[in-house]
Amino acid sequence: MKSFQDRLADIGRALGKDVDKLTENAAPFDYKKQRAMYDALANEEVARLQQQSKQKRIEALYGQSELNPHWTFDSLKEDAPDVIEAVSIARSFIAAHQDPDWRHSNAHMMIFYGDYGRGKSHIAGAIAHQLIRQYEITVLYRQLQTLLEMRFFSYDYQADDKASQQFREINKQLHDVDLLILDEVCVNETVLKKSAQSYLGNLLRQRAATNKNCILITNHNLSELESALGRYCFESIKEYETYKVHFQGPSRRHAVASEEAETSNQSHTGYRPNAF
Repeated sequence: MKSFQDRLADIGRALGKDVDKLTENAAPFDYKKQRAMYDALANEEVARLQQQSKQKRIEALYGQSELNPHWTFDSLKEDAPDVIEAVSIARSFIAAHQDPDWRHSNAHMMIFYGDYGRGKSHIAGAIAHQLIRQYEITVLYRQLQTLLEMRFFSYDYQADDKASQQFREINKQLHDVDLLILDEVCVNETVLKKSAQSYLGNLLRQRAATNKNCILITNHNLSELESALGRYCFESIKEYETYKVHFQGPSRRHAVASEEAETSNQSHTGYRPNAF
């Protein structure tokens, strides 16, 4: 029976090659060098697959967050002292997530309060975008009034729009996400109804018990907010490590009407909106 070397020589002769001479001239096989090369290629492939997987996870996180894609730090104009201070606090809040002990030792809440159009929602959204990209934090942005309305309609068990099921699914998300952003808290409300106070208070307490963070956005000042939420709900906020940020600069929203005087046709119709 021919040896492997003999078979290799036969193949070489068939191809017109001198196997013995090729073998003599061949460089010695460097196993360590070859192993290092293949390990490097394998590590590059693993890193590429990990990056693709991370990108898919981040896209999924964005998909469930319901964030405005334009609410980022890049699109934010730091043109007033209150915004500059708020951005500084926001970046410190983001940087704190590098510490696992900080993330798991307590629940943290940021309260953004001030008049309309001051940039509260924008900065809250920018925080969320950064946390998703940098730490893959799960985020959910919701307006409080929308949740309360969904909760109300979920009690209609004869309805065929699956409102009850949808609300149960959303309610689970409200408890589970790492960061919950509640916007328009107590908007147009002097005092929340007792049932709404209990619902929100229980939600905040349960999140605090599992060290889940929140951002509350409101147009009320802090004393008005305490009255609007009610004592039970406001006491729930005290379960958190709180960071209060006051927005008091100029509005950043464009005016709807021209500043110049316009001719009105109201005298012809007799209609006076908002006249009581």
